[in-house]
Amino acid sequence: MMELSVIKEPRFLQHLLPGLLLTAAIAALAALLASQPLLAGLGLGALTLAIVLGVIGGNTLYPALAPVCQDGVLLAKKHLLRLGIILYGFRITLQQIADVGLSGVAIDLLVLSSTFLLTCFLGRKLLKLDRETVWLIGAGSSICGAAAILATGPVVRASSAKAAVAIATVVLFGTLAIFIYPLLWTYVQALFPALTAGDFGIYTGSTLHEVAQVVAAGHALGAETENAAVIAKMLRVMMLAPFLVLLGAWLRRDAAQQSGQRQPLTFPWFALLFILVALFNSLNLLPLRALQLINQLDNLLMAMAMTALGLTTRFSALKQAGIRPLLLGLMVFLWLMVGGGAINLLIHRFMG
Repeated sequence: MMELSVIKEPRFLQHLLPGLLLTAAIAALAALLASQPLLAGLGLGALTLAIVLGVIGGNTLYPALAPVCQDGVLLAKKHLLRLGIILYGFRITLQQIADVGLSGVAIDLLVLSSTFLLTCFLGRKLLKLDRETVWLIGAGSSICGAAAILATGPVVRASSAKAAVAIATVVLFGTLAIFIYPLLWTYVQALFPALTAGDFGIYTGSTLHEVAQVVAAGHALGAETENAAVIAKMLRVMMLAPFLVLLGAWLRRDAAQQSGQRQPLTFPWFALLFILVALFNSLNLLPLRALQLINQLDNLLMAMAMTALGLTTRFSALKQAGIRPLLLGLMVFLWLMVGGGAINLLIHRFMG
């Protein structure tokens, strides 16, 4: 029996290693490209570039490699993703939440909830999209872009094609926002002279899709705006875990009502671990070098998961989705700029 287990283990690893090495290589290439000044200035981070390279590879060379690499690629898409989400908690502390204050927390909560609910209404009632695509676009737009879409996918049991469509919307409109927000600040200053650069930073962090996009837009306006934007954004990121828990509970109850049978509990444990890691990180027990290494590992794991998602996505599936997901992404983007701005102004007026 021991001999058999020893023989089987290397064979098991042989099935996984080719796919893991492939996703790691593409993820490393994405990180290298993301470090280039031109792409970094556009706010195109390693995660965005990883899925782009993955989609290109998935529709050219990967079909021939799939028989050898598929097991490792699927492992990266599912399990490495969840591990990456858990480790993402090392980027957040309770001190960051305190820095933005109660008004910042209220702004993020209102922007998140209103954006997700509006996305559901527009996507389902107006555009007649399937609910998984709508939920993914809503999560990505209201919380933290591609990372939120990847984390929400297993909870709603969405296909990789639907996740890729949702990611395309947040990448497109979030990238446009990088150029629009600095121009918008000129008009905001003229209309609302009492608002500070830090206030606009909170607006940027509470309404822009991706962390990299927030950094790029905030950096263009100065250190005060950038710091406030990043803190507000990381607070939104921390809201990902309770969002997943609530969404999973609602789905379970909805399924039970439709079937008339009690549904098994499908709790997103990785979301709970994400919160626990963030709480541990708030104690400041780890040295800076250790945190840097953990974040580098997390970047790799998330990029590998994005690569795997791209490798398993076909252009035919994206084409089949049509124009409606992009229309939904556009409407939500306009809401984030205008409606999110209105929420910021109201909160600053009554709680500032």
